[in-house]
Amino acid sequence: MTDSNKSSFIFKLIPVMLAFFAMGFVDMTGIVSNYVQKDFNLSHTMAGLLPSMVFFWFLVFSVPTGILMNKIGRRKTVLISLAVTLIALILPFVHYNLAFMLAALSLLGIGNTLMQVSLNPLVSNIVSGDKLASFMTFGQFVKAIASFIAPIIAAWAALRFDNWKLLFPIFALEGLLALIALAKTEVKETQSVSKNSGFRESFALLGERTVLLFFIGIICHVGIDVGTNLTAPKILIERLGWDLTAASAGASIYFLFRTIGCFAGSFLLAKINNGVIFAVSVLLIFSACLGLLAAPSKALIYLCVAMIGLGNANIFPIIFSRAILSAPGKQNEVSGLMIMGLVGGMIFPPIMGAASDLFASQSAAAAVLALGAAYLLFVIKLTFKKE
Repeated sequence: MTDSNKSSFIFKLIPVMLAFFAMGFVDMTGIVSNYVQKDFNLSHTMAGLLPSMVFFWFLVFSVPTGILMNKIGRRKTVLISLAVTLIALILPFVHYNLAFMLAALSLLGIGNTLMQVSLNPLVSNIVSGDKLASFMTFGQFVKAIASFIAPIIAAWAALRFDNWKLLFPIFALEGLLALIALAKTEVKETQSVSKNSGFRESFALLGERTVLLFFIGIICHVGIDVGTNLTAPKILIERLGWDLTAASAGASIYFLFRTIGCFAGSFLLAKINNGVIFAVSVLLIFSACLGLLAAPSKALIYLCVAMIGLGNANIFPIIFSRAILSAPGKQNEVSGLMIMGLVGGMIFPPIMGAASDLFASQSAAAAVLALGAAYLLFVIKLTFKKE
């Protein structure tokens, strides 16, 4: 790569990575839900439905977004997603009540759906071949930074200014920067050979075994991600008698090690067979989920949560990159289907909650996580295939 080509590559990559950071705004849903519950005195049941206002839209809009990309292109779709996300971040400052927050969370979910479907394929127009998974993982690392700092910013704003909602304009400024930078950046996109594809053609891809197995894999990956954040604090409360404030460290441990895993993966995936990394990652997750069934001490619980964070960090980019490479000419449609799998964040928590109530133990919730990890063991052999 010549110096001019390298410079052009970097100038294209920076706006995309700014957009990846904006993609991470969706992970503030947990901390936002806690503050909204406190501000409006909501029940735990009602508060538990708030994240569904975000994840529901992955089920509704993922496939239509893939179809939209065929008509207007990936970059324009990402720009629309950033605009919708900005509106979501502005609403709480226009007026702060429950109705506006529900609307903001819904728009955040819609914008993030558009972004998740279109941004990952856009990377393939800048980076290709074996390096695709590596750069997608670096994007996930940038996204993870936003996820990690959201609770910190909210807590700082609450303590310093008695206004946790300052989180929204701070993130909105970054989103606006990403929108402007990408709008001024030209990206040569590969032409889709399926301009006239629709819902039937998109969902028909689930009839292909590889696409279907990867789709279920995404459901399990996201279910483990959301489920671990939900369950780790509850396990600390149940087994160590901690209060919620102290137990929230369990979720922070997960985010920290997931961020570390994404950063490491951005280098390792460029040098090591993706299948090997996937296999090691899944084994880490599975063994840690089994460990959570009975881990009796803070050190062991933290260790298990950290292992899940490390392992789950690189699952998505590997599955996603293998899935879109498995269907040349149908990448937009496959992207929509894979992002629809993020509905796993809405599926796993209720099942885990029901299991915990049934057995009166968070070990039952950990068992549900272990079942999701067990499925990923089954997917390992697909990640070694050459497309």
